[in-house]
Amino acid sequence: MTSNGESKLTDDIKALIGVEGEEHEVTVWGVEREGLRRFTQAVMDPDPRHFDEKFAKSTKFGETTTPGIYVTYLNRTHPREDDPVTRAFKENPVSDGIGGVRTSSRPGALPDIPTDLVRVLNAGNEIEVYKYPSMGDRVFAKNKYHNITERVGRDGSHMLIITMETTYRNQDGTLLCITRSSSFRR
Repeated sequence: MTSNGESKLTDDIKALIGVEGEEHEVTVWGVEREGLRRFTQAVMDPDPRHFDEKFAKSTKFGETTTPGIYVTYLNRTHPREDDPVTRAFKENPVSDGIGGVRTSSRPGALPDIPTDLVRVLNAGNEIEVYKYPSMGDRVFAKNKYHNITERVGRDGSHMLIITMETTYRNQDGTLLCITRSSSFRR
């Protein structure tokens, strides 16, 4: 299919590849049992490593562990006076709840992508788990634009594929996991 218009992958957008946000703490209270209990119930993970201390000590981990993806949800517990999704709906009542959300106001945020493409679709996620956090760990994250590419759809319209990488470490600097979240901008 042929292109309908000019490239959306401008030099300004290419310059964002590799840009990192500031490292920020994603936990308010650290990794704690009640938060872990609620998370494992919500995702229906019955693994006794997450709640049975005696069993967990008998495993190769030697302690209670969290599910690998747990650290990526810790930043959702930050109390905020100015919720970005609520703000997006106030500014634009027909907001899709994603594309209208300015992310640059969040801790450790990356600069907004300078584009007129406002529709946002999930293009996939991946996670590399290196170590499960321990009870009491404080978790820190650092965001980075890992890659930004362009594709032309079947209808000839241009879209950007933006991949953001987040590295999670504990208070000692030990690498816990790396996530890569990709999204389409249309």
